[in-house]
Amino acid sequence: MHPLQCVLRVQRSLRWGPLPSVSWLLLRTCRAHSSLHSTTCSSPERQEDGVQKDFSSRLATGPTFQHFLRSASTPQEKLSSPEVEDPPPYLTVDELLGRQRKVYFETYGCQMNVNDTEIAWSILQKSGYLRTSNLQEADVILLVTCSIREKAEQTIWNRLHQLKALKTRRPRSRMPLRIGILGCMAERLKEEILNREKMVDLLAGPDAYRDLPRLLAVAESGQQAANVLLSLDETYADVMPVQMSPSATSAFVSIMRGCDNMCSYCIVPFTRGRERSRPVASILEEVRKLSEQVLQLIHERDNICKQIHLPAQSGSSRVLEAMRRGYSREAYVELVHHIRASIPGVSLSSDFIAGFCGETEEDHLQTVSLLREVQYNIGFLFAYSMRQKTRAYHRLKDDVPEEVKLRRLEELITVFREEASKANKTSVGCTQLVLVEGLSKRSANDLCGRNDGNLKVIFPDAEMEDVTNPGLRVRAQPGDYVLVKITSASSQTLRGRVLCRTTLKDFSANC
Repeated sequence: MHPLQCVLRVQRSLRWGPLPSVSWLLLRTCRAHSSLHSTTCSSPERQEDGVQKDFSSRLATGPTFQHFLRSASTPQEKLSSPEVEDPPPYLTVDELLGRQRKVYFETYGCQMNVNDTEIAWSILQKSGYLRTSNLQEADVILLVTCSIREKAEQTIWNRLHQLKALKTRRPRSRMPLRIGILGCMAERLKEEILNREKMVDLLAGPDAYRDLPRLLAVAESGQQAANVLLSLDETYADVMPVQMSPSATSAFVSIMRGCDNMCSYCIVPFTRGRERSRPVASILEEVRKLSEQVLQLIHERDNICKQIHLPAQSGSSRVLEAMRRGYSREAYVELVHHIRASIPGVSLSSDFIAGFCGETEEDHLQTVSLLREVQYNIGFLFAYSMRQKTRAYHRLKDDVPEEVKLRRLEELITVFREEASKANKTSVGCTQLVLVEGLSKRSANDLCGRNDGNLKVIFPDAEMEDVTNPGLRVRAQPGDYVLVKITSASSQTLRGRVLCRTTLKDFSANC
C-alpha cells in the first residue's frame, strides 16, 4: 500500500485588520464610485457626508457602461491546448495534464458552492480535463460540499457510501475512479474524511482549487492527497467561472470570500476563512462578459423577446447625479448604441420622471432631446412626487411647482408619442410573428397579441389556415403563434391582417 500523502496545513496567524464591506464596495462600483485603476476605496464606516464628497469627480472618472460591455467574449467549452504551471519536483508536466479524463461534479449547499464549482471546473478545464453529466462515464467524481448544518454533512457521508459501491464495481479495463471532496466539509473534517473513508482520494478546501491538478496527479499514483490551506488573499480574481449548465437561467457573480462576522452559531469563518474582497476590475470583467452573453442570447434565440427595458429617468447628467443613478447621459446613450448594434431591431422601453428636485428648464429640454435621440418604442412617464424616508425627502427640496411638473410631463408624453409612432411605423408592410394573448379590450371582434419587440398587435378574430395542418381552417387561441401583416401603427399599438397560424419552430426555420 502506498503511504498516505496528506498536506494538511493550518492558517497562518496574522493580525486581524479592517477590510472593506464587499456589498458596500460593489454598490459603489456599480454607481461609478471607483476607477478601474484605483487600488483603494474609502471605508464604509465613514460619515455619509464624507462618502458624498466629490461625487461628480468620481462619476467622471469611474467605470461607464462600456467597462461592462467592451471586449467581452463567451467562454469556450474546450480550449485548444491545456495550460499547466511549473510542476513540483516530484511530478512531471505530463502528469499534471488531465489527458481528457472526464470529471463529474455534484454541488451541495449555497450559491457560493455553485460559484466554487464553476471556478474548480474552469481550472480543470484549462488543464485538459473534460466534463461529463453522466456519472457512469466519470473518471473523477468531485463533491462540492457544505458544512453549515449536520444534516448537510450527513448527506455527503451517505453519498460516499453509494459511490463506494460504484468505485468497487469499476471494471479493471478502465482507469481507476478517483473521488474528491471539495469545499467546506473538506476544510472542517480533514483527517476524519481521509481516515474514515479510505475510498476518498483527495481533499481540497475552498481556497485550494488552484491545486486541483496537482492533487489529482498525486491521487493517480494511488496516494491520498489534500490541501486545506486557508488563505488571507485568495479570491480567484483571475479565474473566470465557467457555467456548469448550458441551460442555466441565472448566474452568480462572487464579490467576496470568507466572513469576519463570527456569529456564535456559524461555522463559515472556520471553513472559508477571513473575509476578503475580490478586486473591482475582476468583478467588472465578469459582469461585462455575462452582459455580453445575455445580449448574444437575445439576438440568437427566437424564443426570447427582443425587448430591453432601460430606465433613464432623466436626460440630464446633472439631474442623474442628484438622483444618484450612477451614470451620465453619455454613458447611457453609449449603452443604447451598443445594444442596438448587438441586437438589430431591438425594442427599447424606459422610465422618465418630470420635475425632479432642482430640475431646470434646460434639464427638462435635455430629457426631451434624449427621447428624440433614442426613439423608444415603449415609455412610462410620470411627474415627480416626493416620498417620505427617501434621501430626496431628507436632503433635497421639492422645488418644482406642480403646474410646471404637469406641463413638462405633457411635453415629454407628446414627444415620446411622436417618436414612438415614427419607430412603430417602420413595421408597416412587414409580416410579424405574434403571440396571441386574447380578445382585444376595445373590440370583441379583434384579438390582441405581442410581437417580438413586446409591442401590442391588434388583428381581426377570423378563420385562418394552419400551416402545420394544410387545408385546416382554425381560429387563433391564447398561446397560439400567428403571422400578421402590419397595416398601420400608432405610438401604442400595431394593427394588421392575420395570415395563418404557425409555430415558433416553423417560423424560425423559414426566416
